[in-house]
Amino acid sequence: MRIVFPALAAGLLAAAALTGAPEQSLAASKGGKSCAALKAMDPDNDGSIDLKEAQAAASALFDKLNKDKGKDQTLEIKELQGRLSRADFAAADPDKDGTIDKAEFMKIVETRFAAATPDGDGTVDCKEAATPAGKALMRILK
Repeated sequence: MRIVFPALAAGLLAAAALTGAPEQSLAASKGGKSCAALKAMDPDNDGSIDLKEAQAAASALFDKLNKDKGKDQTLEIKELQGRLSRADFAAADPDKDGTIDKAEFMKIVETRFAAATPDGDGTVDCKEAATPAGKALMRILK
C-alpha cells in the first residue's frame, strides 16, 4: 500500500521555486570537484568558462608546473602530476622527445574543451564539467 501526500509534494515544489535558486546551483551541488575547479577559473563569475578562460588557466598552470623555468619550457609526464595518462601524453608529443611544450599543452586543452561542450555554445558550465569529458578537462586545468 502506497500513501501519497500531494500537499507535501506541492509544498516542497513551491518552496524550491520560491528560493529562486538557479538551476546552476543545483548543477554545482551535483558537479562536486569539477564544479569547484570550474568556479576557480571563472574570473567573470558567470557560472561557465569559455575557451579563453580555459587557455588562461592552462597557461598559468603550465608556467607553474615547469620545474626548469627559463630553460627548455617543456613538461615531462612526471611534471604533469597525473593530469594526463601515458597514452594521452604520447599522443600529445608528436616529436616523441618525452616532453610537451606549451603549444602542445594548449592543443590538449583546446581538444578537451571542445569535447566538454557538446552543445557547441562555446562554454563549459558545471553540468558539462561533471561529465567524463568535462572531468578530463578539469583534471588537466587544476
